[in-house]
Amino acid sequence: MKLVYVTSSFPHGPLEAFVLPEIAALERLGHEVWVVPMYPRGSIVHDDAKPHLPRTLSEPLVSRRVLAAAARELPRSPGRGTALLGRIAGTRPRLAAKNLAVYPKALWLAARIRELGAGHVHAHWAATSATLAMTAAELAEVPWSVTAHRWDIREANLLRAKAQSACFVRAISEAGARELRERVALEGWSPWLLRMGVDLPPSTASIRDGSSLRLLTAANLLPVKGHRHLFEALARVEGARLDVAGDGPLRAELESQARRLPVEFLGAVSHPDLLAGLREGRWDAVVLPSVPTPEGDREGVPVSLVEAMAAGVPVVSTTSGAIPELVTEGAGLLVPPGDAAALAAALERLREPGLRRELSARGRGRVEAEFDVDRVAAALADRFAAC
Repeated sequence: MKLVYVTSSFPHGPLEAFVLPEIAALERLGHEVWVVPMYPRGSIVHDDAKPHLPRTLSEPLVSRRVLAAAARELPRSPGRGTALLGRIAGTRPRLAAKNLAVYPKALWLAARIRELGAGHVHAHWAATSATLAMTAAELAEVPWSVTAHRWDIREANLLRAKAQSACFVRAISEAGARELRERVALEGWSPWLLRMGVDLPPSTASIRDGSSLRLLTAANLLPVKGHRHLFEALARVEGARLDVAGDGPLRAELESQARRLPVEFLGAVSHPDLLAGLREGRWDAVVLPSVPTPEGDREGVPVSLVEAMAAGVPVVSTTSGAIPELVTEGAGLLVPPGDAAALAAALERLREPGLRRELSARGRGRVEAEFDVDRVAAALADRFAAC
């Protein structure tokens, strides 16, 4: 089947690397996946995204080609096109503005779907990228679906309309599924729970002896990721050093806080380089000190932790959001969010190589049970076919 995957920016920029294993696994199953970034901004950061560029339609949100295609497409189905325009505008003003901004590109994408002969459209994020996918798929008269993640559920951009239009809505966490049910509020309706999968390396990292600690946190530099609490904890732990992979608006503030600590900011790291470092045992543990924010943002199931556990690297995180769904008992160490003292105590426990070996084995087993991307892709492919 020819599939169209609508993303926010992927393969451009440093974000959304979590989509890569899923697309690659679908292609191993024989499907042809075309990627359409809603807003293709930034360079190609991840080397493993480059093989997908020949089947990426990186058209700007507004361009001469988009507007010309929109002008040709609308007269094909003026009634449906007008009705869809009214639907996506019928929400709060800020969201309506975002939805209306993607309408011309949705018309352009409908024409491309028809030209490709695509059989299904799938969007990642239930926000504006799903508006683009829904509008284009309905105009092209092909089924579509969406994977909802975290903040996009809370934004609630036409969630009920999208749930009614989509063949299925996928949640990647139990917490996300609960919130979707509450916000959509349709009797008898429920999302489909299917995790984000990762590749399982054939072998896991070797756990080295010694009590010094080499730590990694791989996350965007955003308040919800809680970096400042990790720095406070690190100041209490002797003989530990930290690599910070990722970039974001808090970088200057965090660099200032970490000025006297053994912390190196790596910036945006290519996905293959990060995975290679995990497999090679470059770090003794991956730490993600996530916290809920006053604005209501909270962690989903972090792919950085899933990838670490798949490689046999122990993880330390918090009980924030859906993290406990991944880091179940014995699969890693969890502490209360925002508790630097508890986080420092957990890091001290990691000095014991025996504990690291136990966490490595149990973490790998947890990922094998529910996050193997080949199983995830097979389940997705079945749902696409059923649609």
